[in-house]
Amino acid sequence: MAKITSEELGTLPISKLLIKQSIPASIGILVMSLNILVDSIFVGNWIGSIAIAAINVVLPVSFFIGALGMAIGIGGSSIISRALGANNKAKAVKTFGNQITLTLLVTITMVALGLYYVDSLIPAFGGKGAIFDPAKIYYTTILYGIPFLALCMMGNTVIRAEGKPKFAMIAMIIPSVGNLLMDYIFIYIFDWGMHGAAWATTIGYILCFSYVLYFFLSKNSELKLNPNCFALDFSIVKEISSLGFVTLSRQATTSIVYLLMNNILFSLGGEAMVAVYAIIGRMLMFALFPVFGVTQGFLPIAGYNYGAKKYQRVRESINTAIKYAAILATVVFIGLFIFPAEIASLFLSSKEGLSANELAINAFVLEHTPTAMRWVFAATPIIALQLIGAAYFQAVGKAIPALLLTLTRQGFFFIPLILILPNYFGELGVWSSFAIADVLATLVTGWYLNKEIKKDLRQ
Repeated sequence: MAKITSEELGTLPISKLLIKQSIPASIGILVMSLNILVDSIFVGNWIGSIAIAAINVVLPVSFFIGALGMAIGIGGSSIISRALGANNKAKAVKTFGNQITLTLLVTITMVALGLYYVDSLIPAFGGKGAIFDPAKIYYTTILYGIPFLALCMMGNTVIRAEGKPKFAMIAMIIPSVGNLLMDYIFIYIFDWGMHGAAWATTIGYILCFSYVLYFFLSKNSELKLNPNCFALDFSIVKEISSLGFVTLSRQATTSIVYLLMNNILFSLGGEAMVAVYAIIGRMLMFALFPVFGVTQGFLPIAGYNYGAKKYQRVRESINTAIKYAAILATVVFIGLFIFPAEIASLFLSSKEGLSANELAINAFVLEHTPTAMRWVFAATPIIALQLIGAAYFQAVGKAIPALLLTLTRQGFFFIPLILILPNYFGELGVWSSFAIADVLATLVTGWYLNKEIKKDLRQ
């Protein structure tokens, strides 16, 4: 695949550029998602279905802290893309240095707080009953690797902002392959159980950080840091924070959703129902990888061309990204509707000697997951518009509409729905809330994006 320089973001044909940016992003997300998926299959088969539920409980906390790095990364990368488009490399370099400082300060503080409040956080996120002990083992180990994850997430967005999607892809592949290899060694061979699963993931984060560090120290990066870059600049920190707050709010909302879902589902069906959601959650991360890849590929293209005032190219990038993402989302939708039972069975252990409780949980999960999966992904063909629409405002530095549109689906629609519908429709009310929220959020985003294009991107 041909190397892309930052200048080519403003010159190559949009279709060709979006493909070159999106394919590496999609492959990276695919491998990362496969890692989460296969990791869950390994854990389910080698440790048990309760272990999958335990990891599902821990993920919102660890991912939220890691997402602080992603928030700082995406906020700063929007500035970097526009600065490179305006030929202001000094600002781009200064922004990157500030991103590193902010990521270290914030994540180390959050890890310390996360460890201090461990016994309160795990039950709050649904880690009750038999789930608590394995969740605590996984959580306390993995938290030490979260600063490395945050730096990886931050660095990955900057690599992509430089127009180097291939390197960003490799950065996502390395920890995934490392994690799966360590899973086999620590869980299957050494039989370390949850300790093994946690250490495998942590080592994957460290491997990723090592590669990202190599990229920025090598000649591949255009951003050559100097000691002055690390001193915080208020105006840059303010802009990073306002744009990064969009991503952070999305992840915070996701964590709240996990908290509510785990507790609501535990009350409806105990540990087995939480295990159903754990499988659904893995598929939400995995199945939509091509759509997320197009969204990631779209961000630097829109940001660079907006900074260069090439508004016709921005409009073209929006339309092309929505078209490609919608086609891919429809393919995913068809696959999930046809094979939900087969997918669910992958996560369940078939080894001999399972206890009666484990067999009962497996039977429950296999019975309930197909219907849940069909409802959760029912509106998948139309979500491309919502994702690209929200991403556009973040790419061009418009923090308030980006924040509002990002929160539309989960914050404004989904959370109220899951608090209301299960009271009347039980389990069906939980799963149908996903599809209803998707439809409502897409309608709102489509209307607002169309209005903004007519107003802001006229030649």
